[in-house]
Amino acid sequence: MAEAVLKARRESLGAGVAAAFDRVQSAGARAGPRGQPIDARALAALQRAQLSVEKKWRSKRVQPEDFERYELILAMEADNLDVLRKLCPAPLQHKLHLLLDFVPGLEGQDVPDPYFGPAAGFDHVLGLIERGVAGLAQAWRQGRLSKA
Repeated sequence: MAEAVLKARRESLGAGVAAAFDRVQSAGARAGPRGQPIDARALAALQRAQLSVEKKWRSKRVQPEDFERYELILAMEADNLDVLRKLCPAPLQHKLHLLLDFVPGLEGQDVPDPYFGPAAGFDHVLGLIERGVAGLAQAWRQGRLSKA
């Protein structure tokens, strides 16, 4: 869902932000070895928000080269951020962030995993992701993201 939001919103976030988020791809710290399609409830929530996802979209696992390839790596949950920190080389740790750290008042909080809950949980998560993306764009414009 976060990949779909970032791809859909990047143009409306301003030229500098759009260029920074030119390459967006989701991956899981604990994703299975065989890519799974998007959950039907997540797809329905995206469609209700008039967002789309590529039909061929499949889940993938974070790869060691991703830490070099991408300028920014966002985690939805603190547990996943911890896994990423263990996998990421020390000089690249500055690229790792929790998405909701960019939303005032939600710093340090997880985007909850709606998988085992009701379908409405996907709409709630989508709203949190939208807020996180907006906050991320603002942080980027203000130069608050370290590139060191």
